[in-house]
Amino acid sequence: MARYTGPSTKIARKFGEPIFGADKDFEKRNYPPGQHGLASKRKKLKEYGIQLKEKQKVKYMYGVLERQFHNTYDKASRMAGQKGENLVLLLESRLDNVVYRLGIAPSRAAARQLVSHHHITLNGKVCNVPSTQVKPGDSVAVRERSKSLEVIQASVASTTKYSWLEFDSKTLVGKFLNLPARADIPESINEQLIVDLYSK
Repeated sequence: MARYTGPSTKIARKFGEPIFGADKDFEKRNYPPGQHGLASKRKKLKEYGIQLKEKQKVKYMYGVLERQFHNTYDKASRMAGQKGENLVLLLESRLDNVVYRLGIAPSRAAARQLVSHHHITLNGKVCNVPSTQVKPGDSVAVRERSKSLEVIQASVASTTKYSWLEFDSKTLVGKFLNLPARADIPESINEQLIVDLYSK
């Protein structure tokens, strides 16, 4: 499957929640997409269907493809602690997600593009790999020649602060202080469903 580039609201409606952030269109039509919308008689999902739906939701949320997601889960399962929690923390530590959390980009998709187009530095060096794992103590910044980009300036103006990140809106330099506590991650994710799916 290639990366999805269609309307984000359509995907949000599919899962019944605004997984890409605040969405005015979703608020107007918060029912499943399709010709019949609310009138459609959808079959009740079985256990496997519920687990698969949760996995697909998290994949869309973080912009990760199937193989990447599976590899991330394998890495999480080899780490000490709970697999589901490790999975979420690894996804949160991705460079594109950290750029989004710092407020440098308005969405994860935009953050991914900024990283891919060489606008972001990691510890002073340009890094164009969105899946790079950021470690506690690492600094993430906007490249000097990219600081005037309109999309970055507009996004920084409405930054949300997170306890595990530090960001200077004047120099556009952020720091990944520590791994977040699971309870601090605002997204609605039931990671246990994903663990159960992969444990079959």
